[in-house]
Amino acid sequence: MPDGGLLNPDAQGVWLHTAPLVVEILSAGDQTWEKLPFYAAHDVQEILIVDPEQQQVHWLALDGDGRCEPIQSSRLIALGLAELQTAIHWPAAAQS
Repeated sequence: MPDGGLLNPDAQGVWLHTAPLVVEILSAGDQTWEKLPFYAAHDVQEILIVDPEQQQVHWLALDGDGRCEPIQSSRLIALGLAELQTAIHWPAAAQS
């Protein structure tokens, strides 16, 4: 189950087979990277992975061969990786 997603405007129902874009926020023990084949099998077009600890964003898109490849700009919404990265207000790094 992703942490968030973008649905088609005409999507109806309680359970949907797919979403055009899903959002995953990494946490300790997270299995986000292992979910990529699942998302590909369910025709998820883009996966946005946010890593708060590393303060990084990864944007992936499903290619024609069913693989998730990094992209610099969404094909679904008017937003790019660099723009999103700078718009996030990351938490202050933990002091040791």
